[in-house]
Amino acid sequence: MFENFDWIGAMRQSPVMVVILVCSVLTLGFAIERALYYWKRRGNPDGVLATAVVAIRSGNREEALRACATTTHPVGPVASELIRSLDLPADAAEEKLHIALSEQKLQFERNLGFLGTMGNTAPLIGLLGTVWGIMRAFHDMASTGSAGPSVVAAGIAEALFTTAASLMVAVPAVILYNNFIRRMNVMLTVAENHARTIRLTAASSNASTNVTARAA
Repeated sequence: MFENFDWIGAMRQSPVMVVILVCSVLTLGFAIERALYYWKRRGNPDGVLATAVVAIRSGNREEALRACATTTHPVGPVASELIRSLDLPADAAEEKLHIALSEQKLQFERNLGFLGTMGNTAPLIGLLGTVWGIMRAFHDMASTGSAGPSVVAAGIAEALFTTAASLMVAVPAVILYNNFIRRMNVMLTVAENHARTIRLTAASSNASTNVTARAA
């Protein structure tokens, strides 16, 4: 369908196509960067939880902290902050937990705003290019004095090309953005749940220790 289409000419004559090309390159770059980052942060949260729980039950908080430091998953820094705040009042410990989760969320959200923006604005940029191309097509028709089907079809095809190109940028950007957001929410939820499990384990261990002390 596009074998006779002048791709280079369309790029030269439409400044909107240059903008779409730049957006596509940036979108690809940010998507690769985020994909690599999320892959690096996947870790093994269940293994960390098991090791930390055993250490907490034995009263060895330093061992639990070392176990949390071995993972790149967000459960590592979140649980570490919670373990350090076990001796604080409940409200203060809860606030520490929320701060740690917020810090991790900021790291995961970095550059995602650009992908979301491209998903929303790339079709509008393509529409601008289409309007620009149709205006230029009608101008060329007026200049040549010809309104034959071949002249009209060529101009309209070139105008619609920007919309097609923008959709090729927007659709992957939306898919990747939603995928990254879902993965971020899952990892942060796992980190919060595991951290709360560690806190409950510590509370249970302290209660058992107190009961044993009273019995003695």
